[in-house]
Amino acid sequence: MADPAGHPEPEEIEIGAVLHALADANRRKVVTDLWNAPVGEERTCQSFALPVSKSTLTHHFKILRESGLVWSIDKGNRNDVSLRREDLEARFPGLLKAVVSGSLHPAA
Repeated sequence: MADPAGHPEPEEIEIGAVLHALADANRRKVVTDLWNAPVGEERTCQSFALPVSKSTLTHHFKILRESGLVWSIDKGNRNDVSLRREDLEARFPGLLKAVVSGSLHPAA
């Protein structure tokens, strides 16, 4: 992983890390919101309004970045994120669609 921000190269994205990241409902919400946004849209981490502390929010976005689910874009005084849609679709075809359609959510 040569990227100083901790983004894995597309071929380094591992299914175990992706599934671990998606196991958390807050992180699934981030991925779903980004999936439903226009392709390539960047959002601030705070814009997702997750019901967690700032340190927990930072942790969630670190997991998403290191798993390869999102790009973290340093804007100086804030970080924006965008979904790595093409990389994930190439590596694990259909996975993101399955996640956002709810097939990986636990049964109620």
